[in-house]
Amino acid sequence: MVNKEKTFEMTINLDFQYAVFRKAAVVNALGMHARPAAVIAGMAQDARGDIWLSNGKRIVDAASIIDILSLCAGTGTKVSIFTEKKEDSAIADKIKTFFDIGFGENENE
Repeated sequence: MVNKEKTFEMTINLDFQYAVFRKAAVVNALGMHARPAAVIAGMAQDARGDIWLSNGKRIVDAASIIDILSLCAGTGTKVSIFTEKKEDSAIADKIKTFFDIGFGENENE
């Protein structure tokens, strides 16, 4: 079965089943780069099932730094977070919060 999810202004076809869906956006000035990608991948690796990120054009494995960087997610990019298992909802929430706080980067430093 294919899920069709309206993700912000974009529609993507998902060829997998997911249990949890969250919306986030890149809000820091530098956009996605290696450090936050590594933190997100570490969070995703703690999940019991798979976690994916999507920018509406690509869907990538959130446990892979290279895959995350391949989204080319600059400031303002909308990102969807999907989990395979419901019990990973706390990890999806943690990833979303990490996006919401701008990856913990303070522009004044």
